[in-house]
Amino acid sequence: DITILKSGPLGGDQQIGSRIVEGEIDYLFFFTDPMTLQPHDTDVKALTRLAGVENIVFCCNRSTADHIITSPLFTDPTYERIHPDYTNYTQRFENKGIISEAVEQVKKRRNKSENNISK
Repeated sequence: DITILKSGPLGGDQQIGSRIVEGEIDYLFFFTDPMTLQPHDTDVKALTRLAGVENIVFCCNRSTADHIITSPLFTDPTYERIHPDYTNYTQRFENKGIISEAVEQVKKRRNKSENNISK
């Protein structure tokens, strides 16, 4: 399916980003004029980053598009991209108690060392 969204500066980049995160996009063909400054350059960079994070096929020029479209994987119904597992990253703050305990232990050791030095 091909879906046409809004222009980038009008929120189209965010629409694409949202669809990437929701797993609705497997291939992104995103063409810009490389000789023209983009008013939404940071949004374009964010899309590039999201494509890498979500491991989707991303192309920004004709040569890459030609290679993707002619690849046997492009039409292979059994091909599935690898979805990265970010469980450890998303749960990194769940062990905050362990970190707090470690910080407290370091503080106690410092206080003990300072008390021994001052005696």
